[in-house]
Amino acid sequence: MTYVNDLLLKAMIGVRGLTHRLRDERGQDLIEYAMLGGMIALAIIGVALVAFQGALTSMATGIGNCIDFNTGTTCAPW
Repeated sequence: MTYVNDLLLKAMIGVRGLTHRLRDERGQDLIEYAMLGGMIALAIIGVALVAFQGALTSMATGIGNCIDFNTGTTCAPW
């Protein structure tokens, strides 16, 4: 009977510890700030991509032509 009581006591302690960890809010601010920083970074990248879309497309086309060794393309700065 004491074995069953010990087992139940250990189970109760484990469940209580788990519920305490789930209710613990330490570190929540850090996660919120990290998510906010990530969203700001994504917004900046999105704006930059829209603003420089023509230049990026032109650069990618030029790189593609140089890689394909297109004879009519001057590959600068070489």
